[in-house]
Amino acid sequence: RALLAPALSGHDVGLVSEAGMPAIADPGSSVVRAAHAMGLRVVPLTGPISLMLALAASGLNGQSFAFVGYVPQEATERAKRLRELEALALKTGQTQILIETPYRNTALLQALLQGLHPHTRLAVCGALSLPQQVCRSALVGEWKRERRLQDSLPLAAPCVFLLGR
Repeated sequence: RALLAPALSGHDVGLVSEAGMPAIADPGSSVVRAAHAMGLRVVPLTGPISLMLALAASGLNGQSFAFVGYVPQEATERAKRLRELEALALKTGQTQILIETPYRNTALLQALLQGLHPHTRLAVCGALSLPQQVCRSALVGEWKRERRLQDSLPLAAPCVFLLGR
């Protein structure tokens, strides 16, 4: 609410995110909720949205998808959740979109490669809208056989992971 005080005085206020769109996979939703509660006008603006850019570049189903956010950090729970997401994607055709913090991207990628079936499609898009942007989409079996797919990823940057059929 304190951040929105200038808006109550008639000034325009903007919410900006460093990697994506505010309030989507970003803590900005609490600011937007407060603005609504205060009766302020909320106007979303277009711009690069990492989740949608990744989906567009993935080759996966863009008609039916779910953003599931972060998966558990603990290895056993993470593996269980990834199997659930894969089963849903394969059964329904719905693309599953997930994210992780950059310092855990490598662990998530390894968990995906170890736990998913070879015929599941996995896309990883990193550093979206930056010069070092990389988007790779292949079957898990191909990811495992072709180390170059993994080596070319900017895993130290924000990444979006997508899985489906």
